[in-house]
Amino acid sequence: MIKLGEWQELVIVKKVDFGIYLAPSAQEKEERILLPAKQTPEGSEIGDRVEVFVYRDSKDRMIATTNAPKLVMGQVAELSVVQVGKIGAFLDWGLEKDLFLPYRQQKRRVAPGDKVLVSLYIDKSGRICATTNVYENLRSDSPYKKDDRVRGRVYEISDNFGAFVAVDNQYSALIPKRELYGEVLPGEDVEARVTEVLEDGRLTLSIREKAYLQLERDGEKLLRLLDSYDGVLPFTEKADPEVIRRETGMSKNEFKRAVGHLLKTGAVEIKDKIIRYSTGNN
Repeated sequence: MIKLGEWQELVIVKKVDFGIYLAPSAQEKEERILLPAKQTPEGSEIGDRVEVFVYRDSKDRMIATTNAPKLVMGQVAELSVVQVGKIGAFLDWGLEKDLFLPYRQQKRRVAPGDKVLVSLYIDKSGRICATTNVYENLRSDSPYKKDDRVRGRVYEISDNFGAFVAVDNQYSALIPKRELYGEVLPGEDVEARVTEVLEDGRLTLSIREKAYLQLERDGEKLLRLLDSYDGVLPFTEKADPEVIRRETGMSKNEFKRAVGHLLKTGAVEIKDKIIRYSTGNN
């Protein structure tokens, strides 16, 4: 059986001026596809086996190629958007016919020049298409261990679970909701720390440092924020959590810990529902 979107070894069953016809076996009479003459290995004869990739041409006919695509079935790859049309986008995957990414398979709308992380699937009409639903094709055999630093692409945000990340564009990982810090958006690359390697090999990540390091970082961030407010922050840790998150990118608890740290060091003081630089430091 000839498989779309995969490399496979097929047998030459017929030679013509414009190429060779390939089939799964020499006895196959019905299922055969063309490998164009410009890609036919020199000296090929009937009965020889040829390794090819199978996709559909511009007329939706199954065709073989010896050119290597940037993505095959079951893998994940980052591809460039070359064009956007009425029903979707078209991606460069290294073959003559661009790869179609339907709008319904996009986690976010893409534009020409964007780089998008995708996998392949066969649609109802038997065409190879791209999808940004890459979860099932991400690997769980990463070389990383607890406390390693990693980099990955956020490909989905879940209100219930957090941010799904493809580490190195190939390994499955999750930043749990409790570990999200600041604004994290689909399509962004993040640097994170491995907090756990699950039994199935998938990674749990945090974009926050270890507690003592994060406390220092949050404190420095608050001091920079104070500078932007001319030394007086017009709210305290008693403010609405949404106000705190909008203005600082921190949760209320994170903000309280950072303020407490700065109070302890004497850098700031709280008076009349505001936070300001300590008068003792002036």
